[in-house]
Amino acid sequence: MEFSAGQPSERFLYHQVVDLISDMQQKGTLRPGDRIPSLRQLAERLDISVPTVKQGYLELERLGLVEARPKSGYFLRASQARMNTPRKPRQSTRAVPVGRQEMIEQVHANVHQHNALPLAICNPVSALPPHKALARNMRRVISLANEQALGYGPLNGFLPLRRQLAFRYLDLGVQADPEQLVITNGAQEALTIALLLLAKPGDVIAVESPCYFGILELIESLGMLVYEIPICPDDGLCVDDVKRAINTQPIKACIFSTSITNPLGAMLTETNKQAIVALLESRDIGLIEDDVYGDLYFGERRGLPAQIYAKKGLVITCSSFSKTAAPSHRIGWLLSPRFAAQAARLKRALSCTSSLLNQWTLSEYMASGEYERYIRHLRDVLKINMQRMKAKVESAFPNQTRVSSPHGGAVLWLELARKADGAQLFQHALEQGISIMPGTLFSPTDKYRHCIRLSYGVPWTEEVELAIERLGRLAWEYW
Repeated sequence: MEFSAGQPSERFLYHQVVDLISDMQQKGTLRPGDRIPSLRQLAERLDISVPTVKQGYLELERLGLVEARPKSGYFLRASQARMNTPRKPRQSTRAVPVGRQEMIEQVHANVHQHNALPLAICNPVSALPPHKALARNMRRVISLANEQALGYGPLNGFLPLRRQLAFRYLDLGVQADPEQLVITNGAQEALTIALLLLAKPGDVIAVESPCYFGILELIESLGMLVYEIPICPDDGLCVDDVKRAINTQPIKACIFSTSITNPLGAMLTETNKQAIVALLESRDIGLIEDDVYGDLYFGERRGLPAQIYAKKGLVITCSSFSKTAAPSHRIGWLLSPRFAAQAARLKRALSCTSSLLNQWTLSEYMASGEYERYIRHLRDVLKINMQRMKAKVESAFPNQTRVSSPHGGAVLWLELARKADGAQLFQHALEQGISIMPGTLFSPTDKYRHCIRLSYGVPWTEEVELAIERLGRLAWEYW
């Protein structure tokens, strides 16, 4: 990478540093998320002092063009957003049955085509695969445990893994006992068990809107009804909207992502989270907390599990390693001080036990400290990818497009022209070798027909950038 401060100028030298980095950004030499030259490197190339470069970088940081990361250096931020965030939808008037299963099957049959760039699939770990560390731990487990690791495990899960999870919850302030944890086959089984504990067919389940389609399909398969509560793209659920819902609807249970939501990436404030838990418990309404993205936050600190605010034990926390370590291992868990025994019985009835080898491997991975280090690195990669994808969307899509500003997770939510058809765009994108997720899957109604979801949980390549440009050209056809 060549650097030049240009011709001598009467301007302060640090202003030339600002101009140089800005010029590199405009020419595409530096892209959003790229690490910019170190202080010493730029000082040597420009033959100026390190304090002068430092002053220039501080000015760039003040202007919002770069950000400093402890022990990592300075990184180029995405350009100032020129697109608005998606609109908050209107509150529903009634609960409705879900009828999305057939459409979900059709989409799933296509998004996993081997020749399609998987922007539809939310698989954050593919951006930074930890396969070598997991393979090393699995080999160690097999060498130590021999055939024992290949047998059936305890019905409620491998105790050392439950202990590791309990330690992590203690670090967050949640007084979790290993006996209150049940290991499941992914978060989806944990959510299934939680719903069976709290509701029956015909009951009304409140969900966020837009809502992850896997939850909608689960509710549909159990013969329950859905009531949608709109979420703000930035702040998540509003306490007044939840209050209005439970005052007007016979809600039996709620499924909320109280830390990082999918698909908006919104993050509920701790004040609102505590108020919502108190409000639901005052009416004896159970809260099922879908916390699979809780560790993939981009801010200074993780959102606390809603479990910490429960007074009656009516919060059931569900999560998994699928978004933070190993999707194929299918290891999730359910945490409930009140319902753990009943949950273990349901787990036994549904699937008996989960893979002991995979549980043991993940337990060793956590105990070694590698897991925590990996998650920190994964968050950095995902944040960079998010900035790059947002910048690319804003340059390729029509100006009127609305795009989310996620606080974490691995997806962007795009609101296109009202006349746009996300399902049609999905088909056209597939023809060009790109898979996306149509917005209509994220509601039992057609309110998000004009929206799409894109995953930045992929290795960032030129192919990804070219794919977004092609999607942008398709989107222009609706304006």
